[in-house]
Formats: sequence, C-alpha cells, structure tokens
Amino acid sequence: MHVDHPQVLLADDEKEVADAYAVRLEGVADVTVTYSGAETLSAVDPSEPPDVVLLDRHMPDQSGDEVLEQLRERNIHTRMIMVTAIDPGLELLDLPFDDYLCKPVEREDVRAAVDQQCQVLAYELLGEYFELESKRAVVAAELPPERLDDHEEFAALDSRTTALRDRVCRLLPDAEALLETFSGVDREGC
Repeated sequence: MHVDHPQVLLADDEKEVADAYAVRLEGVADVTVTYSGAETLSAVDPSEPPDVVLLDRHMPDQSGDEVLEQLRERNIHTRMIMVTAIDPGLELLDLPFDDYLCKPVEREDVRAAVDQQCQVLAYELLGEYFELESKRAVVAAELPPERLDDHEEFAALDSRTTALRDRVCRLLPDAEALLETFSGVDREGC
C-alpha cells in the first residue's frame, strides 16, 4: 500500500544534498525543496501544509531543531522527519519529530519513511474527519436545507469535512471503504 504523490517539503542548506534527496523521491512525491530555515518556514502554507517535511538539523540561519519547533507551534497536520548527519543524542528526547533518519539515506528508505508517515497522517486526519462528519451529517439530516443555506458555521464545517475526506483519500489508498462504512450509519431521528 503506497501513497500516491504526497506533498513533501525537503529542507537542507546543502543544495547538492537537498537536490539528491529530491531525486530519490522523484516520481513518487510532489517535492518542494528549500535551502534554509527561513525559506522552509515561509514555504509552509498553514491552509495547505505539506504531508511530510524532511528536515536537516544543521542549517546555518536557523537550525532544523528551531524550524521543527516553529512548525509544531503552527499546529498544522504535517509529519516531520529529521534527515541529518548529526549523531543523535539525548537532546532528541525533547524534539517533536515523527521519524529520524541518519544520512546518507538510501532511496528505498526515504521513500518508505515518507510512505509510513503519510499513512500515520491519514489515520490522524481520519479521526478528525469522523468527528466533524458526524456533526455535519446529523445537522444536515435534522434541519431543513433552507436553514443551512446561509449558515456560515455549517458551510465552514461542510468545507472542512470535504477537504479532510479528499486529503485522507489521497494519503490512504484504502480510505474509501472506511469512509463508506462510516457514511452508512443512520444519524436521522435523534
């Protein structure tokens, strides 16, 4: 089970290294490459975050550790993989990354790590989808459409559930079966 073209942001200040890792993901991911911490932070759009960030720990303007902390503060649904030549130590216990790969990383390993993290992300998003979709479905079943047509909060909920469903389906190849089972539950007549 492989994810079809996840959105990956790859950050490394060594251009040749960053470009080499981007080539390793060629054909299996849509990769954006950045070469500094500041560029990485500005490349992340909170409304459409990447699925996975591959982040070097040692960058001159801002360390990967600092970039990682700042991205986590944004509270976005993104999985973070440190890809670095820095030997891991006890300081890692306090860093909020999702996976850690020591350079050099083989093509199959970087692809497998991205795929695994995308699946984890899909299941996290699936939980949020189920929570929001149950609310949306009950309200849609119980209230007449004319009460919902101009209701901003309901429209936002409807939009969010659609976006979550689309992202989960992109990240998790078997998602349709799970989503259909959830949709098959009768929520009318509460």
